[in-house]
Amino acid sequence: MKLLLTLLALALPAAAIEPGFTPLYNGKDLTGWKKVNGNGEYKAAGPELLGIGDNVKANTFLRTEKTYKNFDLRFDMKFDDAEGNSGVMIRGLQKTDKEDGRVYGYQCEHDPSPRCWTAGLYCEAMPRGWLVPNKANKEEAEAFTAANTKRYKVGEWNSIRVLCEGKHIQIWLNGEKTVDYTDTAPEAISEGFFALQVHAGKATHVRWRDIRIKEL
Repeated sequence: MKLLLTLLALALPAAAIEPGFTPLYNGKDLTGWKKVNGNGEYKAAGPELLGIGDNVKANTFLRTEKTYKNFDLRFDMKFDDAEGNSGVMIRGLQKTDKEDGRVYGYQCEHDPSPRCWTAGLYCEAMPRGWLVPNKANKEEAEAFTAANTKRYKVGEWNSIRVLCEGKHIQIWLNGEKTVDYTDTAPEAISEGFFALQVHAGKATHVRWRDIRIKEL
C-alpha cells in the first residue's frame, strides 16, 4: 500500500492529492488569466507556465481574472538563469487611471540574485516597499539573506506556500517560514488577484508549476 501511494504521488499533480485545493492553471492554455502592463511574455508549456522577458520595458503581469480574499496558495517556481527578477502578486490590484492600470499590492518575491530574498514580502508599486525583510534594518536584511542562502535551491524547483487570513500573511520557502506579518496599516489590502511577474530589465526567464489554491 505504501508503494502504491508513493507511485500515485509521483503520477498525480499536487492539487489532486491535497484535499480542498483547486488548480489555478489548467495545464493547456491561459484560460482564466490575462496579461497586463509591460511587454514581457507568458506561455503555457504543459504542466508549466513560463515567464519570458528580454529587454522588458516595464514590469509585466499575468493576472487571474478572479479575485481572492483568504486563501492557502501553493506553487513551485524556478529560474532558468540568474539574470532577472520575478514574483507572484497576492491580493493584487490595478490602478484605475487607465484601462491597463498599473498593478500594485502584496508580492511574494522571487529573487535569484546573491541577495536571495525569494519568499520575502514586498509592496509592489506602493510607497512602503519591503515589509519582510525590512530593507532599512541592515541586520534583519543580512539575516534574511543568510537564512535564505541555505534554503533556496539555485537552478532547481522551489516550493512556496502563502497563507493569507485577514490581515495575517505567512510565507514558507521549501517548508521553512520566511514571513509572519500582520498588516495593520490603513492601506492594507483584503482582496485581490494573483499575478505572475516578469520584471523590467535585460532578461527574465522563470517557470511555475502546480499552482493551486484552497479558499478559506
